[in-house]
Amino acid sequence: MSSEEIMETRVLFVCMGNICRSPTAEAVFRHQVGMAGVDKQLYIDSAGTHSYHIGAPPDERAQSAAQRRGYDMKALRARQVQISDFEMFHHILAMDEDNLALLQQQCPPQYSNKIGLLMQHSKKFTGRKEVPDPYFGGNQGFEEVLDMVEEAGLELLNHILNKK
Repeated sequence: MSSEEIMETRVLFVCMGNICRSPTAEAVFRHQVGMAGVDKQLYIDSAGTHSYHIGAPPDERAQSAAQRRGYDMKALRARQVQISDFEMFHHILAMDEDNLALLQQQCPPQYSNKIGLLMQHSKKFTGRKEVPDPYFGGNQGFEEVLDMVEEAGLELLNHILNKK
């Protein structure tokens, strides 16, 4: 894939409120892309299907878990998915099937091929389609989210870099 083609790649991670899973995926993937040296060639963002937390920073527990692994989420702020996102982004990856269904309902038909689940890229967590929502659980849930998005993120990056 040429550098011009990679530069055109935009990835959006989506969960319900954009304060736990999707900003975690954004921070992890941004780090992975930076480590691969292609951070100037990909645009990465996250959003929520609901408007519950617009403008809020990621959940403190998500930030703490991410920080322990070297990911910085301090500057991220929650936003809601916009209709323009379906045109702008090449990969719109939901964390679970409920949010995938909401995206599919909103999406103009010509962009439906851009929508999927993040975990479709996982090779390690086969059989697990969803990144579980850690919001109402303990700290271990945030660690599990990190484990899952780290692995799926690397596979997603490999997919983008090796796409013909």
